[in-house]
Amino acid sequence: MKNIKFTLRVSALMAVGAFLLQMGCAKKSEDGGTPAEKVSIQNQGSDTMVNLAQAWAEAYSSVDSAVSVEVSGGGSGTGVAALINGTVDIANSSRKLEEGERAKAQQNTGKEPKEYMVGYDALAIFVHKDNPLNEITLEQLAAIYSADGNVTKWSQLGVQNAGCANDEIIRISRQNNSGTYHYFREAILGKGHDFRLGSVDMNGSKDVVDLVSKTPCAIGYSGMGYATHDVKVLHVAKKAGDPYVAPSIESTLDHTYPIARPLFMYTLGEPTGHVQHYLDWIHSDAGQQIVKESGYVPLPKDGSLEHATPANE
Repeated sequence: MKNIKFTLRVSALMAVGAFLLQMGCAKKSEDGGTPAEKVSIQNQGSDTMVNLAQAWAEAYSSVDSAVSVEVSGGGSGTGVAALINGTVDIANSSRKLEEGERAKAQQNTGKEPKEYMVGYDALAIFVHKDNPLNEITLEQLAAIYSADGNVTKWSQLGVQNAGCANDEIIRISRQNNSGTYHYFREAILGKGHDFRLGSVDMNGSKDVVDLVSKTPCAIGYSGMGYATHDVKVLHVAKKAGDPYVAPSIESTLDHTYPIARPLFMYTLGEPTGHVQHYLDWIHSDAGQQIVKESGYVPLPKDGSLEHATPANE
């Protein structure tokens, strides 16, 4: 009997101890200590934005230690698909949602997607660093990439590319789930036109630049933030006779660089709690400074977004 009473007493004391320990942990969390479990924000989509999204996520961990932002790429189409299926908190996209995608998201989840512009990207045109070409027009780009274009040789652009023995232009492009692919097709080739078959289509923005850096005959397009010392960024003009302009923060916001587009984040319905706080922080001075440091174009500080949208949007 004594052994039974002793066992019950020990069990009771252990239960009280466990309760007090639990209360202590809860108190620690309330007082700003390390929480037992972090809140996870799932963020997926655009490969153009993935470096920026990762930089935001890393910086935000010191802003709110209770939140972990999990970033993955896969392309704007992948992020939009996850949004439509309700499996992501924030979708990154380098293009606007299409009306059909908005309708699908609302049909599947009962929530209307909400759009947040978070910065801009100037789409740079890359060639190998030893390529003598320094500038190009939108018309020439269309003639290179379009199915009905007629430019297939570097000599047709007025240069002798010594590193390219057969003079052939190797077109580096993106896969069709990429927002950059869709933007380039519409902005450069024009509505109703498609890419010429035979391009080398890469999964990510970085992959495009890496391949161009190793291929003297190549030309490719990607965000200006992916530039390296092993490639050359061409100056671009809207048409022959117009000034050739390099991609930059200034030339994007004053509309003089002709290939630039907004970058978006989408949520299902009005965000709340940690997701809303994260988006607010992205739009803060600290969040926008990371946009600049990552090689993208921050939003205008005066909030005049309608005046900052590039002219060809």
